[in-house]
Amino acid sequence: MFKKQAGILKFGEDLMSWLRTIKDYVVTNFHLEIGDLDYVPFDTFGGRGRMYQLFGDKMNTVIIELNEALVT
Repeated sequence: MFKKQAGILKFGEDLMSWLRTIKDYVVTNFHLEIGDLDYVPFDTFGGRGRMYQLFGDKMNTVIIELNEALVT
């Protein structure tokens, strides 16, 4: 996340809020699945639909990259 934020791509506050929530989630769950977005804590932010609005077609890529980073 920091590499991308330091480059051309800049995350807005909504995106940063989602990324922080994802980080907090994986600290205790060690992995994020697309279906997890339908439950707490993500449902309070609008769930899967809201994440797609914010990340668009890159939503799945964000999840994949996050999970890959967790295992390396």
